Amino acid sequence: MKTTEIEKSETHILIEIIEYVTNSVVSKTLIRKTTGNISVVAIDTGEALAEKISPFDTFIQVIEGVAEVVIDNKPNILQKGQAIIIQTHATNFIRANERFKMISTVIKSGYEGSTI
Repeated sequence: MKTTEIEKSETHILIEIIEYVTNSVVSKTLIRKTTGNISVVAIDTGEALAEKISPFDTFIQVIEGVAEVVIDNKPNILQKGQAIIIQTHATNFIRANERFKMISTVIKSGYEGSTI
């Protein structure tokens, strides 16, 4: 998976800042901090992100196409504009039955008990 960061303090159209690459998963980092990161990901038809156990909560929002997000063996089909949270310690993978683009936000913060 190729990862590159985008320029700060500039306006971006998310579906236009990343392109599909045949038989590939491509990612561009919007912001990376110690408390988490936000990326835009394009996944070509038939490709998938490997199954893993998430050590942090991950927010996934589809911005183009249709994604299959499998969490603890439960498949979820997300259309453009739909989102889901992959909870901490859940087994998950994301598959492209057709190509799609998504925003992935990983929250690494330790403020779960805070009222802020």
